[in-house]
Amino acid sequence: MGNSESKTQILQKTWVVCALALVCTFLWGSASPCIKLGYVLFEIPSSETWTQILFAGIRFVFAGILTILIGSALNRKLLLPTKSSVPSIAKLAVFQTILQYIFFYIGLAHNSGVKASIINGSNTFFVILVSSLIFRQEKLNLKKVAGCVIGFAGVIVVSMNGQKIDMNLSLMGDGSLFLCAISYAVSSCLMKNYSKKDNPVMLSGYQFIFGGIVMVILGLIMGGRITHVSVNAMLMLFYLACISAVAYSIWGILLKYNPVSKVAIFGFTNPVFGVLLSAWWLREGSKELGINALIALVLVCIGISIVNINKAAEK
Repeated sequence: MGNSESKTQILQKTWVVCALALVCTFLWGSASPCIKLGYVLFEIPSSETWTQILFAGIRFVFAGILTILIGSALNRKLLLPTKSSVPSIAKLAVFQTILQYIFFYIGLAHNSGVKASIINGSNTFFVILVSSLIFRQEKLNLKKVAGCVIGFAGVIVVSMNGQKIDMNLSLMGDGSLFLCAISYAVSSCLMKNYSKKDNPVMLSGYQFIFGGIVMVILGLIMGGRITHVSVNAMLMLFYLACISAVAYSIWGILLKYNPVSKVAIFGFTNPVFGVLLSAWWLREGSKELGINALIALVLVCIGISIVNINKAAEK
């Protein structure tokens, strides 16, 4: 019991949550430019949405296998789902992998990159709202709302990057991206609930495998095809699988031991890392990126601080 209590206390420390959450969001941020590079290496056109979904499905199957292998090595036993955990895995797969990413790719195909980044950045809002108002996992207060508003302002600043935003709304574009954000929020709350009984790493691994297989089948049925494969392309696919395996496993562990809002608020750093890494790796930056990124980081850090300040006193 002593070791278990000590582990819980360590994983609830704000600086530990901060460090591990930033590792996750940095990895997720790096996924954005790496996915684009993956499309180039696999010769997948930006217009072929179902080939992109097929590509994502293959990535998630690999990610699930890696997650189970890493989790099994750390636990010194093979992580296997129990009969009672299968429904939990299926529900997580539906919201975390299948719906979230299908809606994301459909929304991205019918929207500008700037608008997609801003709407996708709103998922932290939805996580805190859904956990408070629907799942009743914690109370919604002014401090959490203020932290979200300031953090989201940072997302808008870095996503705009001197560009104009199209204010026209579309069901396929904006509607799909909002459904993507809601799917992510529901999956985070489900992970919080299910990890009370089951190992979050086990849940992450098998939901990736199940969800990835469904996406592969859907992609193939809808005409998606990957026709070009190279060593560099496979290495990029492996890295993308590692991103998902490591980031979602750590995120699931943090959700298990902490209030959803304490962890979710760090999601605002995801698009900031994504823009910065895209500018560095893909040369997508502009003259305005430097000051925009600095302002965005300041706003996001203020938002995170507001939500996490005096958190210990609230328990």
